[in-house]
Amino acid sequence: MRGGLLGAVAVGALLAGSGAHADDLRGALVRTYNTNPTITGQRAQLRTLDEGVAVARAEARPQLSGVAGINQDIISSGSGSGRNFSAGVDLAFPLFTGGRVRNAIRAADERVLAGRATLRATEGDVFTEAVGTYMDVIRDRSIVTLNRNQVRVLQTNLQASKDRFEVGDLTRTDVAQSEARLSLARSTLATAEGRLSGSEENYRRVIGTLPDELQPPPPLPVLPGTPEQAVDIALANNADLVAIAAQTRAAGLDVSIARSGRLPTLSAVGSGNYTNFLGTADDQFGGIGNNNSQTAAGAGVQARIPIYQGGLVGARVRQAQAFQSQLLEQGVAVERLVIANTRASFAGYRAALDAIASNEVAVSANSLALEGTRAEQGVGTRNVLDVLNAEQELLNSQVALVTARRDAYVAGFALLNAMGRAEVEDLNLDGGALYDPVVNYDRVSRRASDFGDDPAPTPVATRTLMGPPAPPPATDPVTRPNE
Repeated sequence: MRGGLLGAVAVGALLAGSGAHADDLRGALVRTYNTNPTITGQRAQLRTLDEGVAVARAEARPQLSGVAGINQDIISSGSGSGRNFSAGVDLAFPLFTGGRVRNAIRAADERVLAGRATLRATEGDVFTEAVGTYMDVIRDRSIVTLNRNQVRVLQTNLQASKDRFEVGDLTRTDVAQSEARLSLARSTLATAEGRLSGSEENYRRVIGTLPDELQPPPPLPVLPGTPEQAVDIALANNADLVAIAAQTRAAGLDVSIARSGRLPTLSAVGSGNYTNFLGTADDQFGGIGNNNSQTAAGAGVQARIPIYQGGLVGARVRQAQAFQSQLLEQGVAVERLVIANTRASFAGYRAALDAIASNEVAVSANSLALEGTRAEQGVGTRNVLDVLNAEQELLNSQVALVTARRDAYVAGFALLNAMGRAEVEDLNLDGGALYDPVVNYDRVSRRASDFGDDPAPTPVATRTLMGPPAPPPATDPVTRPNE
């Protein structure tokens, strides 16, 4: 199924996706990928998890600190008042931590894997929402067009009814029925236009710009033939399941981290100190010829052996186990949700396909029935109300057909998402620079500098305020070229 939906994308299409109105589904999804704030925000969240690895690794590195101060005696007994300047450095290097550092690094890496899976899931969910908004606009524009045509037809019918009333062929009742049906059609048109405006604004919210002329979407790939097949694919590929599994593994490592509090720790330590008495050594120590400064240095190994900690370690272990238990239960809940969403999307897709087939028959039959009713009205066997009803039934079936086609496509795409098949690689939205989470991980996870700040962040997602054009969006800090 991978790559079967949207085909290859030219480099220019992807690069232009953030600056021009999308006129097809591919362009809409490219713009969504580049500028949707939900996706760009999730990328930023993943970068915080990358930094968690660097934080964990810092615990395994030497720690060096210095201290300096000037002291002046204010009250002294038995010796003269004195003052001194002192400076010192302390160095500590962990030799054994009971597995705490090692497990903390492993847990941070698992959370990074969970964050990457969550980003994939977020992209799939937003793409599904974008497809829904795209199809909503197509549906609502078609419904508005159908209702406008209906208003024009009813205007013609009303004028014809008035003309025939003038020559005595119809009654005032026939004219009133035509007027009433025209007013109802205008009301329906106004409602459809309002719904279209809402769909276009929702399109702008998700995709980032008002829709231009939208092309019909490409065909969906071949979908599974049974819900069981769809569920099997979902259980193997759904990103939410990958994310909760990684979070659960991280929670298991947290239990080991908590248990390490019962074990001894061993560190290599070193220190150096310098003291200058600032010319007051004789006053302080009562001697002649005393050095006015002192220097000391030392090194050693220091062990900390916990004996009793007031139940703290046991409480932390139980707390970590409870959190692990929570994630295990959440894993079952996510699995249930994935299965339910997959089956529901499969059922919705099949139902919409059946609705399309039925409504196509209904449109064809209602078109034929309207022609016959009009012909029969011409020979006097049908009245105006019969014609009006036939026109309304044709409109209803046309609207139902448009709606069913929208529902089928959206349900089919939702099924792809539930199966983990609605991600960037599956849609072939790789005609330009794509966000690569591994690049940022490699950049920061082993960084050891205390002064390696990034530039101040700026928004990557585009705004949708009306008015002067907004400046171009910032580039996501981590991208990779098309592979």
